[in-house]
Amino acid sequence: MAPRAGAPTVLALSGLSLRFGSLLANDDISLTLAEGEVLALLGENGAGKSTLVSILFGHYVADAGTVEVFGRQLPPGDTARALAAGIGMIHQHFTLAENLTVLDNVMLGMRSLWHPRSGGTALRRRLETVMNEFGLRVDPAARVADLSIGERQRVEILKALIREARILVLDEPTAVLTPQEARTLFETLARFTARGLSLIFISHKLDEVMRVADRVAVLKQGRKVYEAAIAETSKQQLAQAMVGDGLAMHQPSGGGAAASRVGPPVLELADVTVGRGRGGDRRLLLDGIDLVVHGGEIVAIAGVSGNGQQALADLLAGERAAETGAVTVAGRALAARPRDWITAGVGRIPADRLHAGVVGDASVAENAIVSRLPRWLVDRRAMRAGAQAIVDGYDVRLRSLTQPIRLLSGGNIQKFIVGRELSAEPRLVVACQPTWGLDIGAVAFVHERLRAARARGAAILLISEDLEEIFALADRTAVIHGGHLGPARPTAEWTAESIGLAMAGATESTSPDGLATPTATRTPGAAVCEGGR
Repeated sequence: MAPRAGAPTVLALSGLSLRFGSLLANDDISLTLAEGEVLALLGENGAGKSTLVSILFGHYVADAGTVEVFGRQLPPGDTARALAAGIGMIHQHFTLAENLTVLDNVMLGMRSLWHPRSGGTALRRRLETVMNEFGLRVDPAARVADLSIGERQRVEILKALIREARILVLDEPTAVLTPQEARTLFETLARFTARGLSLIFISHKLDEVMRVADRVAVLKQGRKVYEAAIAETSKQQLAQAMVGDGLAMHQPSGGGAAASRVGPPVLELADVTVGRGRGGDRRLLLDGIDLVVHGGEIVAIAGVSGNGQQALADLLAGERAAETGAVTVAGRALAARPRDWITAGVGRIPADRLHAGVVGDASVAENAIVSRLPRWLVDRRAMRAGAQAIVDGYDVRLRSLTQPIRLLSGGNIQKFIVGRELSAEPRLVVACQPTWGLDIGAVAFVHERLRAARARGAAILLISEDLEEIFALADRTAVIHGGHLGPARPTAEWTAESIGLAMAGATESTSPDGLATPTATRTPGAAVCEGGR
């Protein structure tokens, strides 16, 4: 819903510039946001979006320019004042205390350190209300360290919403939602904007930008290069503004594209069970799952975050052992030792790129070989050459190979990880959210490289919550829910609606034509969204 005519300006960024050494991250950027308006912010990875919103939230101090919120200039570099002014931020990299519970994280900064128990009951009730409104369920008593990446993102969203932010910055908010849940979220956001909440919506999904936004701005190499009302632009124009004329809008090519060249089984799981906890707290993360992935095919695992995907990824990285059942790679059983899995030719693209994919304080060059060779065997010249090949081949944008990799943008870290793993030509690739946070050009490039790996005979297990990605890549798709994995069927047999219902915990019935179809039924702890009823 567009803001009403003459709606007051709630946010004004004027002439913001910020330089990091020789890199001009933001160059004289000016933007406004009206009451009840949704402004989409687009740009390639490294275009300056994260820097801009970090200035807004007080994490960075601009070299030039001002930020006004509700007509008052915001002091630079003061996060507390930004929060008090009504700005809520969901960061690309989470800012959570992992040793605390969900409820404790929400309470941080909202109750007195002198009276830590004060207001707890009321806050818990408020949290339950917000979770129900948005369909973003997380166990308030769960420790954040035990949550999946997607669940942690939900906690970030809830932290901002419970503080009744009037200006909310949302960075890829639908990355962990089913299509039905995404529709419900959009409807809820529309109700909030109708009451005057203003949104900055950062997304690489042009379809949802066209649906949600009232206005869009595109950044490129630190400058604002395009701005338009959403009714006066198109996906093609936005893509061209972001990455130039060289990008063709990608069309899905999954659904059995590799069926004619499928090779022998590479990954086999038979009746595999993985659990956590003891006694009454015992919980099955994977419950008797079966799966076969052949060489020359891409098999996708779809599901709402927190249904066993992380346990599966940990199992296939050698970081977690199966309690029952058999796990083999190319016919060989592997122990729960990461080195054995690397040696067996398994490439891993983890969902948590900062903690599991790289060593943040190590250099870019060192991260090229960090998981493969002991330090005393490293040929420093060869290491730098290998790192440079990844940087060049995967368009990783950085200042120097010697800089700590944590200083790269999230998208560039992800491109480096993908390049490092695929360059080793593994026989099995376990790709978890491989394009999360990437711009459309980078997404298309990574998809192309995954298809190339499939073409040379690699087996690829794609664990993704992005249905567009699954339909674009996967030859077969299975849905995981509550630790149970359904059969992997040709992707062409699924629709977005049927797969979304299965992700929400639907059971199956048989239609008159004999095909199995999901039926929306409520299961304990799972809610069927409005769009799927």
